Amino acid sequence: MRWTGADTLSVLRIPLALAFLLVPNNGWRLAIVGAAALTDLLDGPVARRFGSSPFGPVLDPIADKLFMAAAVGVVAFSGRLSVLEIVGVLLRDIVATVAFAVTLASHHPRAIPARSMGKAVTIAQILTLVAFLVDSPYLRPIAWATAAIAIVAIWDYYRVAPRAQKRLGA
Repeated sequence: MRWTGADTLSVLRIPLALAFLLVPNNGWRLAIVGAAALTDLLDGPVARRFGSSPFGPVLDPIADKLFMAAAVGVVAFSGRLSVLEIVGVLLRDIVATVAFAVTLASHHPRAIPARSMGKAVTIAQILTLVAFLVDSPYLRPIAWATAAIAIVAIWDYYRVAPRAQKRLGA
């Protein structure tokens, strides 16, 4: 087993999550969101170009979810979105985490390859964060749109899961 550049890009989102929590300035937080988005955008192409490790299919979604949970946690504590809106923004991640935990508990952990609707949720989540950080009046509608996209993504993953699953490490 070897560590790859894609793994490094993925794991960088973990300290970025911590930085997002600790930095009080929204300008710096915007830069952190940009850096997290860039590492998320690049880790897949780097893995395809230079190879991936067995860690990648697990490390990448964990780093994604940790970053998003930390960042949306800051939004939640601001009180600018309701609990229902926060759950909506994180819905895809919540469902994916529960599904992975169930497969892990069954001793058959599996990963489903990235799907376009999943990417759309990630983009919508980033737009929600940006709307929060720039104090946009569109924050709540963007959060609701993110929740709607998440529901479609969950349905899409559920629809393809039986034939798209790949055993981890295989």
